[in-house]
Amino acid sequence: MKNAVPLRLHVPEPPARPGQEADFSWVKVPPAGTVTRPDIAVDPYEIRRHAYELIRVLDDNAAAVGPWDPRLDAETVRRGLRAMMLTRAYDERMFRAQRQGKTSFYMRCTGEEAVGVGQAMALDDRDMTFPTYRQQGLLITRGWSLVDMMNQVFSNTRDRLKGRQMPIMYSSKEAGFFSISGNLATQFSQAVGWAMASAIKGDDRIAAGWIGEGATAEGDFHHALTFASVYRAPVILNIVNNQYAISSFQGIAGGERTTFAARGLGYGLPSLRVDGNDFLAVYAVTRWAADRARANLGSTLIELFTYRAAAHSTSDDPSKYRPADEARHWPLGDPIERLRAHLVARGEWSDERHGQLAAEVDGEVRDALREAESYGTLGTGEHHSPATMFDDVFKEMPWHLRRQRQELGY
Repeated sequence: MKNAVPLRLHVPEPPARPGQEADFSWVKVPPAGTVTRPDIAVDPYEIRRHAYELIRVLDDNAAAVGPWDPRLDAETVRRGLRAMMLTRAYDERMFRAQRQGKTSFYMRCTGEEAVGVGQAMALDDRDMTFPTYRQQGLLITRGWSLVDMMNQVFSNTRDRLKGRQMPIMYSSKEAGFFSISGNLATQFSQAVGWAMASAIKGDDRIAAGWIGEGATAEGDFHHALTFASVYRAPVILNIVNNQYAISSFQGIAGGERTTFAARGLGYGLPSLRVDGNDFLAVYAVTRWAADRARANLGSTLIELFTYRAAAHSTSDDPSKYRPADEARHWPLGDPIERLRAHLVARGEWSDERHGQLAAEVDGEVRDALREAESYGTLGTGEHHSPATMFDDVFKEMPWHLRRQRQELGY
């Protein structure tokens, strides 16, 4: 039979485009402390509503409220604040370095610092992480050398990866930081596989993986969730929903119809949605998922609802696809400012101490940059010889690669 009306294709449209007023009226922000905190052994079906709610701890008065309050002591909270501020200071310095021609590329995590820092603090330092390019806070929180990170960005003579990776695609086995892949969603399947291996060996370490909301449209996402569910892999699967996959708003990846956390329900996974700009909430949810994994209760899917305040990368101009002042209107605020206000409200912080800390972390980054630049940058100093291009790839280099190297004169 012929349709009574012509068929139409629906193409999701962002709430606002350049030149229009920012519109976040669609974001429903519930009062802090209203979402229940279940036992880690809960049946995922019983908490299916958690995939649609938003777990929050910090209320409008910067007080920690509700069952998800992790009750961290002031020193631990200050350590989290410092790590977030150090991450932002590092980002700002490296962004300027790129603009000065000292590196070809850089990506900031401005506005998302609570994700990398809060989750790193909730995990054990021995746990394995499979990050994307916006979780530099993991390395910084674990105390990894800023100089080493900068050397990788500059691809200089001290770059442990010998210039073979794009800038910001760090790798550190010692820090439990798996090599960043530019092909997104691979992080989930790799994290699940590593976690399965850990369980097979009877190890005591869990894994965690991160992808953006746009990457949930990739096949790797669904493959990973299948294996995580079937084998109860000890892994935490994090979707960082920062509203934009490069220049496409989250509706293109399916966020217009439902939450990204809800995608875990079909796989029988406990699925939580958390305010990604609330350090305490991020910490609490991650610790819950980690405790569940360590108790052999399986995987957890977490959607971290946040906002990418900066450009996607130094190659991106967000003013081409969103209102120029949109970041100022994000209803969940700035994670650093919210944690600062919380400490002040507790009587454990002040504007003077905050200013001192800002100067301290800026000086730490400045000193690290000075040292890293002494080893060379993109346009200055020595670089690794092309003779090393095939090193560390094969245990025994194949004859045809040896011949190619010889033909190049090395």
